Amino acid sequence: MRERPEPVRVFILDDHEVVRRGVRDLLEAEPDIVVAGEAASAREALARVPAARPDVALLDVRLGESGGGDHAGVEVCRELRARMPELACLMLTSFDDDEALFDAIMAGAAGYALKRIDGSDLVAAVRAVAGGQSTLDPRATARVLARLRAPRPAEPEAPSPSPELERLSPRELQILELIGEGLTNRQIAERLFLAEKTIKNRVSSILAKLGVGRRVQAAILAQRLLEQQGPGRA
Repeated sequence: MRERPEPVRVFILDDHEVVRRGVRDLLEAEPDIVVAGEAASAREALARVPAARPDVALLDVRLGESGGGDHAGVEVCRELRARMPELACLMLTSFDDDEALFDAIMAGAAGYALKRIDGSDLVAAVRAVAGGQSTLDPRATARVLARLRAPRPAEPEAPSPSPELERLSPRELQILELIGEGLTNRQIAERLFLAEKTIKNRVSSILAKLGVGRRVQAAILAQRLLEQQGPGRA
């Protein structure tokens, strides 16, 4: 994790005041973390976060009807990341929901945790995402990928080529498939007999062409796009 000369600034979105207060007290007890602001609804968060200039947005996935509704926190993450690409979003939820996890990953979330997480682990997660790390649970992410790999009913007509895949070179398509299988850069390099640095550069190019910021997003997108091409893809 890179050194941070300034305290980590955190913004809290949760529709329950007691939860917000508890999380705020927990975080402000740490000498290297300050709470820069908080909100009870998606609308409030979108209005307040830019002015608060946080490093981390701690977002409740499910807000009450007055707060925006189910998965409103994910939409806040998506919108904030579009406005502030450097912002790290850490999602909190009371439910172990694969659909919400998938949506959070594709919205650009850096982390996803259940509200039963220990206080010390939540503090560690905030520090990790502020330092550019991902705290997405590999086991939960693997469940989402496994679900995407599950066989689906045959389509009546062959789908048209994906415009996202058409942006990639044949070698990049090959690497994307291996990312979708969950291989690391080193494993891909060994499989293709290339230098690990070369694979790292190719992966960066793939992420840019697909318009995603994180490798796990590319892995999930790979499953969907390559699946659409069917067995006859080049």
